[in-house]
Amino acid sequence: MNIVIAGFGQEGKASYDYWNNDGNRLAIADEREQVDGLPDGVETILGADAFSRLADFDLIIRSPGINPKKLPYGDKVWSATNEFFAKCPAPIIGVTGTKGKGTTSSLIASILNAAGRTVHLVGNIGTPSLAELPKIQASDIVVFEMSSFQLWDLRKSPHVAVVLGVEPDHLDVHDSMDDYVEAKTNIVGHQSSDDLTVFNQNNEIATQIAQKTRAKRREYPFDLGELTASIRLPGLHNLENASAAVAAVEEYVSDSEAIKMGLSSFTGLPHRLKFVAEKNGVKYYDDSIATTPGSAIAAIRSFEEPKLLILGGHDKGGDYSELLKECHNRQVTVLAIGANRQQIAELCAEHGVECGTEAGNMSSIVRRAAMEAKSGSVVLLSPAAASFDMFKSYADRGDQFIAAVNAL
Repeated sequence: MNIVIAGFGQEGKASYDYWNNDGNRLAIADEREQVDGLPDGVETILGADAFSRLADFDLIIRSPGINPKKLPYGDKVWSATNEFFAKCPAPIIGVTGTKGKGTTSSLIASILNAAGRTVHLVGNIGTPSLAELPKIQASDIVVFEMSSFQLWDLRKSPHVAVVLGVEPDHLDVHDSMDDYVEAKTNIVGHQSSDDLTVFNQNNEIATQIAQKTRAKRREYPFDLGELTASIRLPGLHNLENASAAVAAVEEYVSDSEAIKMGLSSFTGLPHRLKFVAEKNGVKYYDDSIATTPGSAIAAIRSFEEPKLLILGGHDKGGDYSELLKECHNRQVTVLAIGANRQQIAELCAEHGVECGTEAGNMSSIVRRAAMEAKSGSVVLLSPAAASFDMFKSYADRGDQFIAAVNAL
């Protein structure tokens, strides 16, 4: 079969490895002029018009982040996510939402592991699903963190669909908010009455998505009772994530001790509201994963201390007004960084929020924060923006923050 991989990032590489077998002739198409890590001797179609030159291929594998509208080739277009869902022998718990996906997916996996189940944690959290597929047995359980990009053209829904809060995001890639929500809705679009949808009853969009399923519905958040004491993650939002996880595993775990063990053994993912160090009476927290205003709101609500918020980066089309109202109400000082720092500074002025700007690198940003923060306060890197203006990724941004704090 004549196959082309459209987009050659982490999942594109996993797709190439998966389909690179006898009988297939593979090519790689990418809108970039230069792509690192290309296999030796592979046919390449590169450049801005690359995706318009794929009509002669038998199968086109769409990588996440490639808008399906760029690939108008009908049934020839497939994806790694669709292939995984078609071939996976085990039940799948899928988790989507704008924020909290990684934490909730990890909590679900931790509870299932504590109950003695073999769990495969894949998807947006960093492990390409096709790379894991050969290891999966029918008696296992898959937890799949699903971004809107993976859901865009999904043709089969997970047995358990978890829909966390949804707010505007990735509007620099999606055509509109409606397009973003439509993609998210695919997580429930192919469910049956034998399936389950867990959804955030306090979020209007999540509730609307849940209304479109044929599956049983389970609302969260709910009172976790004595289980609350087992949760080792800061913030009310993480109590909500934990209740979503508990609801998602009800079919598989009935032992309350296993649930407690699973909750307590998970101490958080890198770059997700993680304590870095205390320097001169100031506590520094890395929340680089927070790329939306809602994520930053959840972060600042997690602390009672005075706060300096490091905010800004590559704008994804989010609305900062509610975040800055929260900053004003909680007397949060903002240090605006990155490509949209002037926009943030202007919005801070409109909302009566004290704000400075810093145009330097992360070392300069942290030194400036250290100068302005008072003893007994918290410095919080929760940028509410993407990282690509200054950093390779949110992880690179967080790693540089950690290094700069430790160097103080």
